[in-house]
Amino acid sequence: MYEVFALHVASDPHRTVGKNFFFDALPADVDTAMPQDYFFWVIRGDDRAIVVDTCFLGRAAERRGRVMHALPGVLLRELGIAPAGVTDLVMTHLHWDHAGALSEFPNARVFVHDEELTYCTGPAMLYPQVSKIYDVSDIQNVLGLLFAGRLRLISADRETLFPGIVAAKVGGHTPGSLALQVTTERGVIVLASDAAHFWANYSRRSPFPILDSFPQALRAFDDIERLALGELHRVVPGHDPLVRSAFPSLGRNERISCLHERPVADIASLVAAQFS
Repeated sequence: MYEVFALHVASDPHRTVGKNFFFDALPADVDTAMPQDYFFWVIRGDDRAIVVDTCFLGRAAERRGRVMHALPGVLLRELGIAPAGVTDLVMTHLHWDHAGALSEFPNARVFVHDEELTYCTGPAMLYPQVSKIYDVSDIQNVLGLLFAGRLRLISADRETLFPGIVAAKVGGHTPGSLALQVTTERGVIVLASDAAHFWANYSRRSPFPILDSFPQALRAFDDIERLALGELHRVVPGHDPLVRSAFPSLGRNERISCLHERPVADIASLVAAQFS
């Protein structure tokens, strides 16, 4: 069984409800504040430490107007993990806010779904409305990993990457978006990443409005529900600040949340209070 940590790197304090849901039937007025957090994750146990996504570095935060709280490498070291010592890195997808610090992991084998690689190096990138969600330097880094033999392409819809860790292609947000089902001391949890930005996206079946396929984004919610055994507390959204309220911190380090431990608050109540 694994320990799983959410590492809080940055925030976007200026987001509103109207920017975070696809449907017109929103849970509150469109101008209601609904900030977004930026995380990456660490799965530790069975004599290995697996990093899930890399978040981004300060220059990307400045360029895109995000508030940086801690560099990914600093947070990893607070878990006793040196980025250069990481041997396995799983990318849920390759958007700028998930793949922006790949260069910090010079020795890692990197897992990514082959549909994600095909998409972000193909004709969809001719459209700036799509390509702006990727950074070309990040994709160049991925291609460098491919030519260096360090890229491990996932091709199946379900693949066991390690004992107790299953990668599920859920799509919707991007064609190759992954969710990870991980066995922990409190049972399985699901790192939904951007298949569910917020618990409210998931519970209301109203996707975040950056989509590759609207129908597939809805099917992704159903896939996540099955992976999470139908229980909300097992689902970990990709950008929800409520994660830091729902799960205990690692000691006094409020930037690292322990997802393998039982929630310290009722998640459904937290979500309801978000719009009250």
